[in-house]
Amino acid sequence: MSFSADFLAEAKKIIDGLDLIAIEKTAQKLADLRSGGGRLFILGVGGSAASASHAVNDFRKICSIEAYAPTDNVSELTARTNDEGWDTVFSEWLKGSKLGPKDALLILSVGGGNLEKNVSPNLVKALELAKSSGATILGIVGRDGGHTARVADVVVIIPTVNPDHITPHTEAFHGVVWHLLVTHPILKTKVTMWESLPK
Repeated sequence: MSFSADFLAEAKKIIDGLDLIAIEKTAQKLADLRSGGGRLFILGVGGSAASASHAVNDFRKICSIEAYAPTDNVSELTARTNDEGWDTVFSEWLKGSKLGPKDALLILSVGGGNLEKNVSPNLVKALELAKSSGATILGIVGRDGGHTARVADVVVIIPTVNPDHITPHTEAFHGVVWHLLVTHPILKTKVTMWESLPK
């Protein structure tokens, strides 16, 4: 088979391997968050930061959930990185937002954060703050899920079907899973544009 065929065959295997119970539990946690008046903070680094920004738009516009991504404010992000350090950039932002027990974090990450390997330490610090604040922790992560999987209330792990393609598949399936969530009937409150147009 060609590389393209192989890559898409891997994607099919990932779909078959997704944990539907974890996805349904995530949907319910988000519905509970909204009904309880909580806020959703979506955290990601690199490509996952772009996904966080997109997901914030969808959760706000389609599901009427108050949602934010710290990486959307590049001025504050770079000021905190410069003045305080990269590892606390999210936790300090969340402190400023008065993260509390009514709120939730949604981590979009390939590895989920790992202090021992110094990978995404800013996610780990944010997770520690969320845990101590009583906030709900949700994740869509790859591989073994790292620190996110260890401390989350619910985590959707994107199955590894080819260890050479963990990052591209995980980042692609962030989008698949959050689009499933914002389309879920217990979360969706608004009809999206193309679906609203006459057939």
